[in-house]
Amino acid sequence: MSVRLKLTLSYAGFLMVAGALLLAAVWVFLLRYVPERATLIDQDDDLTQGVFPVRSGLLEVFAPRAAGVLAFLLVFGLVGGWILAGRMLAPLHRITDATRMAANGSLSHRVRLPGRKDEFRELSDAFDTMLARHEAHIAEQRRFAANASHELRTPLAISKALLDVARTDPGRDAGELVDRLHAVNSRAIDLTEALLLLSRADQRAFTREPVDLSLLAEEATETLLPLAEKRGVTVETRGDIASVSGSHALLLQLTMNLVHNAIVHNLPEQGTVWVNTGVRPGAVVLTVENTGEELTPQLVSTLTEPFQRGTERVHTDHAGVGLGLAIVRTITRAHDGTLTLTPRPTGGIRIAVELPGTSPRTDGYG
Repeated sequence: MSVRLKLTLSYAGFLMVAGALLLAAVWVFLLRYVPERATLIDQDDDLTQGVFPVRSGLLEVFAPRAAGVLAFLLVFGLVGGWILAGRMLAPLHRITDATRMAANGSLSHRVRLPGRKDEFRELSDAFDTMLARHEAHIAEQRRFAANASHELRTPLAISKALLDVARTDPGRDAGELVDRLHAVNSRAIDLTEALLLLSRADQRAFTREPVDLSLLAEEATETLLPLAEKRGVTVETRGDIASVSGSHALLLQLTMNLVHNAIVHNLPEQGTVWVNTGVRPGAVVLTVENTGEELTPQLVSTLTEPFQRGTERVHTDHAGVGLGLAIVRTITRAHDGTLTLTPRPTGGIRIAVELPGTSPRTDGYG
């Protein structure tokens, strides 16, 4: 039995019950004010001509008409209920059609239910929003898979070319070949580990614990200080205790990526990196700024995409694999935070990670 038929029978049944109650009330009213018998008196002679039953005659007249009314209400309830049920369920049919199309792979279709803002309209809008997000996520995953395949194919192709050269030229310096193969293999390993980290953060497969971002900032600065000194970059770290609940390893990776990018993508010499932690009502903020080339807002908005770089590809030992800020964005989302990238007017970029804060006393700090 379809929902439309169930609603139709419900409407008709309710109408029949209401009609029967109304007729019963009318009959009770008639029984109360109509006598059982009536005496007919001749007014001219003032003589009684007889006693006649009233209620029995009234029942003979009322019963068939009441049955006719109930029959009309039944037909009217069935026809009207079928029409009303169809109109009420029409939005659900549109949503069902959109669901079937989405199940068949067509995520671009939208319900776009017209009319006033009611429960069906809210359901339709929520479904359209879900489809839009799912479509964007699928498109992002496809772009990511294509880019990852390209990035992984590059070191493998280089390794194959080096091995082919070594096989055709046995007299070539083996030490140079081993060094180049080691560098290419290391880059492939770094890329694979970055992809695994990105997948782990995206699935939120981690245990939450109290973490102080100010300590992570100091640890990242100390770890990357040799790289900064080698490139002539000054790193300044300051801020307050910033307590959050999350994965220590992932948040340390987030901080390391931000500081590493700020050092590598900086001025050729005499560059500066500022690492700050702060506390806001209900949130903590980790901010990393650096000097460098002037960047446009359009370019900055694409830097969190996988394998996107702010400048041309740099062939150095610390060039990275193009997933640094993509990993930062994923870890930030996994911790229910927000990531903001803003170009600095004088060059460089300002990156702010805002995460839900916790009380230092309850987290064990201070």
